Formats: sequence, structure tokens, C-alpha cells
Amino acid sequence: MPKRQIIKLPDPRLRVKSAPVAEVTDEMRALLDDMLETMYAAPGIGLAAIQIGVPRRLVVIDLAKDDELRNPLFLINPEIVWTSDDTRIHEEGCLSIPEYYAEVERPDRCRVRFLDRQGVAQELDCEGLQATCVQHEVDHTNGVLFIDHLSRLKRDRVIKKFAKAARRDSEGSAASDAAEPSA
Repeated sequence: MPKRQIIKLPDPRLRVKSAPVAEVTDEMRALLDDMLETMYAAPGIGLAAIQIGVPRRLVVIDLAKDDELRNPLFLINPEIVWTSDDTRIHEEGCLSIPEYYAEVERPDRCRVRFLDRQGVAQELDCEGLQATCVQHEVDHTNGVLFIDHLSRLKRDRVIKKFAKAARRDSEGSAASDAAEPSA
């Protein structure tokens, strides 16, 4: 199970709306396993396939703390079918926007419809952190980032900061490539 590279802001693929999975195959299950390993290694509590550059409606979540038994949740073609009127504010972060956290207000409870690892249709009622995480990851499958729930000013600052860092990184790698002797 190879660990995949997580794409970062400002990569435009993060804004792609992911396509539904037509059939749950062994190949899809292997991809889910790769996603789970990647999420654990990051470390994180949720990961959508688009975050590793695969535009499919696949999500893995595990809210278990380090000292708890792992309890992964696999969501194929997740769709939020209900949200509560009551909301909760939670400080969110994202593996694709490393080391940036902000308070986001979302519905405190939701119901998600999805296919499990075996392709069986399921519905799950979520609340608290699980509801926040499910909504965050389903947003990813729709090309939405948690920073889109912030004020325009805050969102623009974050995007500008990550775009500047990406430019700096690409200029640095271009300079080091130029310094290397060719064979």
C-alpha cells in the first residue's frame, strides 16, 4: 500500500468536482487503502481522493485518537441528504492547506448517504466532530475547501500566502535543477 502525495493549495485540481464511482472494485478498495495509509501518515482524520489527485467521490475518515483503536470509515459517492438547523463552530484544518487553521461554522448534525467498501448502500447520522469531518470531506468532492466558508478577506489572504509559497518553492527547485551537472 504505497503512500500517495497530498496535493496542496493553490493546486487547481483541488477545485475539481469529483466524478461518481460507477462500481466498487478491488481497484477502488486498493485506492481507499492507499488513501487511509496516506491520511494516517500525514497525520489527519479525513482525506478525499481529490487530495491525492484522483477526481473520484471517495472519502476516508478516522476520528480515533493515537491511543485508541483505529476505526476507519469509507465513504464511496457520499452525499449529505440532511443537515440540522443548529450549528457548531469548530477549528478546522486541512491536509491540503498545511498548518492553517480557522474556525468554521457548520451544521452540528448531518446524515450522509454512501456506498461502503463492499458497495452496499448505507446512511449514517453524524454529530459533532464526525459531522464536521464528513461535511469537510464531502465539500472536497465538490471542489470546495474549508477556507471557502471564511470571509472573502481571510480566504484571499490564505490563497495569496500559499500561491506565494508555491512560487518560491518552484523557483527554488528550478534553481537547484540548474545547479546540478547533467550527465
